[in-house]
Amino acid sequence: MADGLQGASRAALAAARERLDALADSGQADLGRLAEELFAVADLLDGNVGLRRALADASRGEQARAGLAEAVLRGQVSEPTVEVLAAAARSRWSAPSELVAGVEVLAGQANAAAAEREGRLDAYEDELFRFQRTVAGAPALRTALSDASAPADHRAALVEDLLAAQAAPETVRAVREAVVHPRGRRLDALLELHGRVAAERRQRLLAHVVAATPLTEQQRERLAGALARQYGRAVQLNVDVDPAVVGGLRVQVGDELVDGTVARRFDVVRRGLAG
Repeated sequence: MADGLQGASRAALAAARERLDALADSGQADLGRLAEELFAVADLLDGNVGLRRALADASRGEQARAGLAEAVLRGQVSEPTVEVLAAAARSRWSAPSELVAGVEVLAGQANAAAAEREGRLDAYEDELFRFQRTVAGAPALRTALSDASAPADHRAALVEDLLAAQAAPETVRAVREAVVHPRGRRLDALLELHGRVAAERRQRLLAHVVAATPLTEQQRERLAGALARQYGRAVQLNVDVDPAVVGGLRVQVGDELVDGTVARRFDVVRRGLAG
């Protein structure tokens, strides 16, 4: 979810993340509530130009910015949320809009931390991925969830109806936020970014793999090992099966795509002959 943040904003996000991690490690913060409130704060900042500009105004001292954050939020949200936003306000952001994006990332990180604390991190990642694939294969559902003309509470209720009885609370929270407050972004992209944040929670990269047939456990282990050696970090595989690729694999990690499918090679040959 941090894609597109500039240098100063990345440093600011890292500083606020340290405070969030300290709260998570202490075991005292209600991480589910923290995630809910940080999502709400991101929405507040997105709708209040003056406030986000004031909190990201580098001409104001860092203590003044932190004090403003505390004054606005204290009594409205829990103390851990106040602390995280104050930590974010102390740092320098490249633009006010990036403060909004950063708080949204922090909310996603708190959500993943909540899943980890409850032993649901694997389920959270898997449910996000499966819901993303479900939406991709159901145009009518995708339209209903992405219809900006529909009241926000109706879209939120649709998410609850679809997921509440069968998904982790963290999954429902992430999907609901993506559906209700997309801010011009595609639903599938937002779900993928939430999955990436969850993977980063245990210092893993997320690889999207497309194969013609299901991979065996041994094939998964070999591929994950090869990618881990290449990137220097553990890699979580999300595998889709698409017979149209014929054979081979298409692997995407972040912005890097390696297409070694038979269909891709046929396409290259065809284009070469046509040329």
